[in-house]
Amino acid sequence: MTRPDAAFWRRKRVLITGHTGFKGGWLTIWLASMGAETHGLALAPPAGPNLFGVARVGDDMASSTITDIRNLTDVSAVVARVRPEIVFHLAAQAFVRASYERPVETYEVNVMGTVHVLEALRAAPGATALVNVTSDKCYDNQEWPWGYRESDPMGGHDPYSSSKGCAELVTAAYRRSFLEGAGLAVSTARAGNVIGGGDWAPDRLVPDVFRALDARTTLRVRSPKATRPWQHVLEPVAGYLILAERLHAEGTAFSGSWNFGPDPDAVRPVGWVVEHLASVRPDLVWELDTTAQPPEAHSLKLDSSKAREGLGWRPRWSLASALGRTAEWHAAWKRGDDMAAITRAHIDDYLRDDA
Repeated sequence: MTRPDAAFWRRKRVLITGHTGFKGGWLTIWLASMGAETHGLALAPPAGPNLFGVARVGDDMASSTITDIRNLTDVSAVVARVRPEIVFHLAAQAFVRASYERPVETYEVNVMGTVHVLEALRAAPGATALVNVTSDKCYDNQEWPWGYRESDPMGGHDPYSSSKGCAELVTAAYRRSFLEGAGLAVSTARAGNVIGGGDWAPDRLVPDVFRALDARTTLRVRSPKATRPWQHVLEPVAGYLILAERLHAEGTAFSGSWNFGPDPDAVRPVGWVVEHLASVRPDLVWELDTTAQPPEAHSLKLDSSKAREGLGWRPRWSLASALGRTAEWHAAWKRGDDMAAITRAHIDDYLRDDA
């Protein structure tokens, strides 16, 4: 089973958009722990507790630029100044329900923000690899019982999912029209529903569980029968790193799209996740939320055969392990532990575990 190569990343100049977010923060910490020279471009971290502040993500970075991905001038200036060898694009409006409330912003950030990153790289050539992180929701969801493959059509019934499908199409067009000819190998990466320590985002199931426990309130669950491809955040992040290594070393042979989803037994209903956490924390009380909700996909699953066979990547942690690790991280934060050290320790544990 392939692991990210620490020797490869030592002194690599890497730009991460969205480094102040949950997934971007874990990626940045992992890169810094391997000796990469990390630069970030993102909005300021959200108010309240957040991974960027709690785990001191910025401490080991070469630079952290706070700006809006919708500002092409700023994005271009950062790319020209950093001269990255490898780019991970994660900056996004990442919530389905928020996309119903703010559809214009969602398309501006997820589509035009992606255009700005691609255009900045086109104007300042020199990078060798770009991994654009989109979403499992980019597919035209037919509620199939089997997993979506990279060759399945893009779609999206809500503005968020649609915007991610659009970002996929934009990336493919820039790759074919401009970037591959300039020596930049480009891929998109699609993961499942990530969980892990340091996620305090609103309207996400696992953070909502811990908010309810901390506040001693009743958790309201809106779709207990809806299934999702749950996975610890380190699973797709490992895939992004391995993919970037191959893009840098072997170029366009690894361009295109890649799924990094969990094993089939981790595709569980929302209610299963809640009940599992309640078995660990008997003080968790929950009830069904019967208020009217915007439509969301009921069933979602990814087929990650391509990443398994082409990259040697596969998930390491079961869903129970992922939930346990998330609970451990949260408990350590509540105790006031050094969360930078705890986060790095979880990365080390992940690298040692085979399952």
